[in-house]
Amino acid sequence: MQASLLLAAFSLFATIARAQDLVPPITEGQRVATCGHSFHVFTYKQVEDIAKSAKLAHQLVGLSSIGGSMVQKHWDVPEEKSAVKQVLKTGKVDVLTLSPIWLPDPAIEEFVKLGLEHNPALRITVQEYWMPNDEYNPVYPLDVRKKVDHNATDIAQLRDATQRYAKDIEDYVSGINQRLGKQSVFIVPVGMAAVTLREKILKGEAPGLKTQGEIFKDTWGHALAPLQILSSYCHFAVIYRRSPAGLPVPTAFKALKDISDDDKAKLNALLQQIAWDTVSHHPMAGVMKPASVTAK
Repeated sequence: MQASLLLAAFSLFATIARAQDLVPPITEGQRVATCGHSFHVFTYKQVEDIAKSAKLAHQLVGLSSIGGSMVQKHWDVPEEKSAVKQVLKTGKVDVLTLSPIWLPDPAIEEFVKLGLEHNPALRITVQEYWMPNDEYNPVYPLDVRKKVDHNATDIAQLRDATQRYAKDIEDYVSGINQRLGKQSVFIVPVGMAAVTLREKILKGEAPGLKTQGEIFKDTWGHALAPLQILSSYCHFAVIYRRSPAGLPVPTAFKALKDISDDDKAKLNALLQQIAWDTVSHHPMAGVMKPASVTAK
């Protein structure tokens, strides 16, 4: 009994200490624009659904959707045909979400410059996504499909590949922020969260999911509902700097017809936990206080 009380007290202390390391959440609905491909663009509507379930007046203000796209493809769209460029020039955007594939992708910085010119408080997020074909090979063409058995993937090797890609994203984003002289560009660590989900599936700790392949549409890696929602929770956590824990099962989960309502609720809670744990511990997601502030 005494041991249980000590454990509970330690857990409470750790939670309080952790909270002191985080910046305050954003409590007002954000105006969000998105440039994305098929591994990202679904977050546009899903994050709105999540935010509205949290009673936030989230607004969708501009979308550019191009399959298999580097950010450069979105930048190359003429202004008169680009809803995102047009809305950025009004200054009425709080968050712009971008998702490169491989780097370098110079258009990320072009969008950053355009957005900040018209709204210096704009936040830009860059999605670090999961590995197509379960490997980090930025040399091959974007449309290469391989016969990949997701269920046979070595998770340790996948985590290593994802970490290498994540490091490249971090270095790239850090360079942009250094040139700006401030942190305006943030990272959404979706890839690392996806690896954690797959580890949970292998351990039998993901209710309703038995195999890694159940979160993908194909060998390339297009996401089914569980991975989509995990990604959207990561984006929600970065945009609003708050945990999605406790929010209701999202609309997109209706597609999971082979999972019971009880398991859907449990899986939803797990995805919320993974998203927040991943985002809140990432130094470039904008949720952690800078080291100089935390140390005071």
